Amino acid sequence: MKKSKGKNKKLTLNIITGLVLVMLFGSFVFAQIPDRSKPPELGPPPSLKLPPIQHLKLSNGIPVMLMEKRQVPLVQIELLVKAGSVSDPKGKIGLASLTTAMMEEGAGSRNSLELADAIDFLGASINAFSSWHTAGVSMFAPLSKLDEALPLFGDVALKPTFPAEELERNRKERLTTLMQWHDEPRAIASVQFGRTIFGGDHPYGRGNMGNEKSIRSFKVDDLKKFHQTYFRSNNAQLIVTGDVTASDIIPKLEAIFGKWESGNIEKLDFPKAEQVSERKIYLIDKPGAPQSEIRIGRIGAERMTEDFYALRVMNTILGGSFTSRLNNNLREQHGYTYGASSNFDFRMFPGPFLAGSAVHTQKTDSAVIEFFKELNRIAELIPDEELNRAKNYIALRYPENFQTVGQIANQLAEIISYGLTDDYFNNYTKNILSVTKEDVQRVAKKYIDPTKVAIILVGDRKTIEKPLEALKLGKIVNLTIQDVLGKPPKVE
Repeated sequence: MKKSKGKNKKLTLNIITGLVLVMLFGSFVFAQIPDRSKPPELGPPPSLKLPPIQHLKLSNGIPVMLMEKRQVPLVQIELLVKAGSVSDPKGKIGLASLTTAMMEEGAGSRNSLELADAIDFLGASINAFSSWHTAGVSMFAPLSKLDEALPLFGDVALKPTFPAEELERNRKERLTTLMQWHDEPRAIASVQFGRTIFGGDHPYGRGNMGNEKSIRSFKVDDLKKFHQTYFRSNNAQLIVTGDVTASDIIPKLEAIFGKWESGNIEKLDFPKAEQVSERKIYLIDKPGAPQSEIRIGRIGAERMTEDFYALRVMNTILGGSFTSRLNNNLREQHGYTYGASSNFDFRMFPGPFLAGSAVHTQKTDSAVIEFFKELNRIAELIPDEELNRAKNYIALRYPENFQTVGQIANQLAEIISYGLTDDYFNNYTKNILSVTKEDVQRVAKKYIDPTKVAIILVGDRKTIEKPLEALKLGKIVNLTIQDVLGKPPKVE
């Protein structure tokens, strides 16, 4: 009898346990098994709904572009001026980038350390910068510290002191970087690529850091003159994003920049760069290099070309994504490299188109063959599936450019730099999705001519030259690292 009771008790316990398991995991047991035989269908690209761009102005005429972002109490402010590395005077290559770097090294009544301490104490950041055509100062600060951070921002923008001892430190840093470039295949390839494509007299061909001669020549007066010339109210624009309204921010900006004076800004004249007219290999010897740096390219397109959207889609297919043809071919199929890519660097004037990678030395010629295979194949009509995948890749990623106040400010800077319309952001995805495969083929034929490109190779000449000659791609010009960079500077 006792034994029967024990059995019943055990049976009851099992039933209860089973019910509990069903209650806990029933949804998993009876759920429909997902179909993993194919990737899920992509939905439509998310719509981008941004707050309106507000166009304001200070009393001295400085335009202010404001986009409110009220979710987090943070503020980003950027001051842009129309000057950059293209503004470097003759013989003073690198002046724009050095001037902006030195603006953080002391301003107003504070030296470099005092300025950095004051900014850090507020939990803010203030950085001066320069690019090809623009320069400026950016500030990121908590809303609660905005009133204290703005005077520091104004000092860096308007009252840099350019202390001589900090100039010497920056000079040594740049010379050390130049010395290190002699052992950096990527830097060697990049310098030679720009010089080959645009020529040494064109700003895009000179680079933006300077050479040993120019770096050693810089005086404090050079930096002051550059700043006084281009940092003027009639050459500037302010961008504000974050948790502020127009009525909040305009009086604060007025107090800092309202009395900033205008100046005479001379219009710069640029030599026109000539397109690459033949295919030629520039082989820079780096004895014993285990890898070869490859750069293949020519002059591409300016930012405001009507082909902008078609070029974005075409390059995404060719080498602008991880699943691009170049990466799939050279990395996944052949294992020549960890990654291969291509890019159109859109600038005020036509910038470079470049395809490149670092490949195993023994596979240099094989990799070059595959590069040209893809450069030729992109001019063929592409399949619908590949076109749609590329367009969705661009469209689905676009909203992530507007997540932070800093990202929004960068996007607004593009509108200012190129004179884009306010509806540019909202129409971007629509314009990408309207690109056809005929558009892709047309711009591929127009901008990528594999018979007229410069091929820059940095690698072990003893190993790679003869296999390259056998490809009969064009004349080989042999160079040394010193031909490209000059002698390594001596840093005291």
